Amino acid sequence: MQRQFVRFFQSLVLGFCLVSSAGFSQDGKMYPIEAPKEPGAIPLGTGGVDDQPAKESWFRQWGDPMARNISTATLTPFLADPKKANGASVIVAPGGGFMWLSMGNKGWEVAEALAARGINAFVLKYRLQPTADSLEAFETQMTQRFAEAAKNSSDKTPRARPGGNLENQLEDAEAAYALIERRAKEWNVDMKKIGMMGFSAGAGLTMATTLQSKKVKLAFIAPIYGGMNAVEVPKNAPPMFAAIAVDDFLFHGEFGLIKSWYDAKVPVEFHLYQNGGHGFGLGNPDRTSNKWFDAFMHWLDVNKFTTP
Repeated sequence: MQRQFVRFFQSLVLGFCLVSSAGFSQDGKMYPIEAPKEPGAIPLGTGGVDDQPAKESWFRQWGDPMARNISTATLTPFLADPKKANGASVIVAPGGGFMWLSMGNKGWEVAEALAARGINAFVLKYRLQPTADSLEAFETQMTQRFAEAAKNSSDKTPRARPGGNLENQLEDAEAAYALIERRAKEWNVDMKKIGMMGFSAGAGLTMATTLQSKKVKLAFIAPIYGGMNAVEVPKNAPPMFAAIAVDDFLFHGEFGLIKSWYDAKVPVEFHLYQNGGHGFGLGNPDRTSNKWFDAFMHWLDVNKFTTP
C-alpha cells in the first residue's frame, strides 16, 4: 500500500506543478498581504516543521489568499446554524502542492457553502514543506520547480516523493479528527457522519488519511481533482465521491483510483467533467465542472449522510 500511495502522491504533485506552470505565466503574480485574522482558528499542538527557519507568510495570487511556510497547524470550525444542522460534518483540506495553501476558494469558501447547507465544516490548515523566506525567492523557486516538472512531464518513470513523506500532514489530520471528537457534543457533530474533502494536494492528504491512518474513521471522503492512480483499498474503506476535469493535468486518462474502489466493492461516485482545468474550487464561469458541489450534496442526501 505504501508504494502505491507514493505513486499516487507523485502524480498529484507533478500534475499540480504542470498546471500551476501554465497558470503562472497567464495571471500568477504573487502579491504579499498581511496575514488575515483567523479568530476561530484552533491550534492543534502537533509541533513544528524541521529545518523551517522562515515564519508563516501570506500572499495573494489569482485573487485568492494563500499561506506558506506553515509550521503551526490549526483547525477552523464553520458550524452550521443549529436550526439547519443535520449532524453531518466535513474536514476540508485546501490544496497547494504541499508548498502553500489556497485558503480562500479551496478552504473557507467551501466551508461556508457546506455550513449554509446544514453541514458543519472544519478547515484544516496543515503544515507544509519549507520554502524560501522572501516572496521573490519563493517565486523563483516555484518557477524553477515548475520548469523542471514540465521538462520531465513525458517521463513515466516514478519520481521520488518531493519533501519526503506526509507524516506531518497526516498527524495534523489525525489531531483535527481527535479535536472534533472531543468537542462533538458542543459542536453538534455526529461522529458516524463525519467525512473529509480535499482539493489537489488536499485530496492527496484525504487519501493518505484514508489509506494510512489507524486513528481516523471517516464516514465518507471526497477527493476533488486529486491523483487518480490505483491504490490498495483498506478494509472498511468509506464511500467515495470523486471529481476531476478532462483538461486537468492530473487526469491523464487514468481511472485507477475509481477502479480500486469498484473492485473493493465500496460505494463510489465519479464525475469526469468536460472542462474546468485544475483548481476550479467551487467553480469558474462557463465550465461544466461548476455543478460538482450540487452533485456532491445530492450524493450526501441520497446516501443519508444529511438525514438528521
